[in-house]
Amino acid sequence: MTAQQTIEPAAGSSQAHQPTRLQDIADDKAMLKAARDLTKDLEKARPEIYWPDMLANALLGYAALAGAILVDSVPLAITLGLASALLLYRALLFIHELTHIHRDALPGFRLGWNLLVGIPMLMPSFMYEGVHTLHHKRTQYGTIDDPEYLPLALMKPWSLPAFVLIALLAPIALLIRSALLVPLGLIIPPIRKLVWERASALAINPDFRRKPPEGEMKRRVFWQELGAFIWSWIVIGSTAYIGWRPLLIALAVVSITAVLNQLRTLVAHLWENDGEPMSVTAQFLDSVNVPPPGFIAAIWAPVGLRYHALHHLMPSMPYHALGECHRRLNAELGQGSTYQGANHPGLLHLVMRIARSTMVKR
Repeated sequence: MTAQQTIEPAAGSSQAHQPTRLQDIADDKAMLKAARDLTKDLEKARPEIYWPDMLANALLGYAALAGAILVDSVPLAITLGLASALLLYRALLFIHELTHIHRDALPGFRLGWNLLVGIPMLMPSFMYEGVHTLHHKRTQYGTIDDPEYLPLALMKPWSLPAFVLIALLAPIALLIRSALLVPLGLIIPPIRKLVWERASALAINPDFRRKPPEGEMKRRVFWQELGAFIWSWIVIGSTAYIGWRPLLIALAVVSITAVLNQLRTLVAHLWENDGEPMSVTAQFLDSVNVPPPGFIAAIWAPVGLRYHALHHLMPSMPYHALGECHRRLNAELGQGSTYQGANHPGLLHLVMRIARSTMVKR
């Protein structure tokens, strides 16, 4: 492929007057060294932060969901449903942390998260583990082998709303997958192969095909699939005793959560790469930070994901340390640095930027 798209660093960057093809951007060694040297003391995942954060959001999210189901007032039910969606959204996004933290860093956290969040929401951690790390591989980011990359900025304008709204169908698709397709795959090998390759990864690249699990992952997949299968039929079977209303409300809440996540994904990158490998710095500049002083980004990009570009510089840094990492790097590298080229003011700015790019004739 031949790259045509250019990247324009954020206002204030010394590179703002020099639009450059992503593939032509060399690594900023000073920035990479600073990222490595200034943050070494922040690398430890702190269980006293992870556990209360995840548990509180999950339990409050389920309590709000129960309230939305039980109350008679429609406005109150809608309010509780929205609160549940936001709380469960934050709890769900700890799946991102599970893919990066060292396996011995938080004993029991993967199991606890799967039992409390992953399996009940039919998104167990295996659907992201072993997949998301491919997105961080130096030679795979932004290429056809990246499961989490689509050149959305280079596509047609209608692709953006379609990309977000298709997430509304996610809970129905997940329920069908766990309740019907997984057990059918046990007796029909082609279905088993199709479900694993095409419907067992939280990916957005339609050309991605997941490879068979190996080693420890095989055991994890078995137990998590079994748990999701059992839970899916408990949910379906409950309609015979309590009717369809609770299930429909729960599906609506998960749909909102899925759309929120898809909207966050839409602006996690600038999506300006057309498939060629890039330097780490180019990958950083194609990714997005939405730092303070604004606080809204902490709602639509929780668990550290408002610092998504910074995360691509240091993927193993725990979410609770990213704010301090950002402050240190910003202070050290200063105004007009490459680092500031990945900082953006907010969600609307990013959506409009990508939308404008889709309207450029190529």
